[in-house]
Amino acid sequence: MRALIAIALGLAAAGCERAAADRAQTQLVARVNGVEISARELRAAGAASTAQAVEKVIDRELLVQKALASGLERDPQVAADIDNARREVLAQAYIERAARGQALPTREEVRAFYAENPALFAERRIYRLRELDVAANADMIDALRSQVATMRDLDELAAWVKSRGVRAALSIQTQAAEQLPLAFLPVLARLKPGELAVFATPLGASVMQLVFYEDAPLTIEQATPLIDSFLAGRKRLALAQAEVKRLREAAKIEYVAQFKSTR
Repeated sequence: MRALIAIALGLAAAGCERAAADRAQTQLVARVNGVEISARELRAAGAASTAQAVEKVIDRELLVQKALASGLERDPQVAADIDNARREVLAQAYIERAARGQALPTREEVRAFYAENPALFAERRIYRLRELDVAANADMIDALRSQVATMRDLDELAAWVKSRGVRAALSIQTQAAEQLPLAFLPVLARLKPGELAVFATPLGASVMQLVFYEDAPLTIEQATPLIDSFLAGRKRLALAQAEVKRLREAAKIEYVAQFKSTR
């Protein structure tokens, strides 16, 4: 009986908390020319404080009212953009709703991911890097690798690239391991200060020179929230891909000839 009472009290408390949260979301925070603004609208404002969020939403509401008064919602391009935004929100909401029931990452999955990625956790580093971004094709990437094998000065390499009429930009930055592409980390871990490495990127190539690094390992306890978030996101992505595949298989899709996909 005591157990049943405890459960009942727990459910009642949870219900009260949800009700309180709902009330907080619908709380009135301002009126703009008679239009009410609730606390729920502040979440998407992206402001540093509640006061700033309120002002940002008020500014947006003033602009919306002016746009509606001007009849902009009837402009074909604006109407199409509104419809596209609505569809994006609905599609995302469907996936988020479907993902609610998925299992959280297990402790075994977290430990396995930690062990499989030492460069992100147990052997994590913070790198100081000089980087040359090059608008390179495959042949240029091969040429860069040949030059790096004999050249140890990034400024000299930048001059060589530019002498060939290839666009390039030099920068210096400090980045933790998790801020870098995962495929770069094994190579960077082997570099000594002053050495160069060439990486292919979606926009061409990146030539990195290691200035120095600092060891900054994370214990499994410190890394667990990060890994939980990553694995949960990966599961949501897999679920979304599987659901889209299922929906495609069940749907009747008819392409107009010139727009037929080749995938």
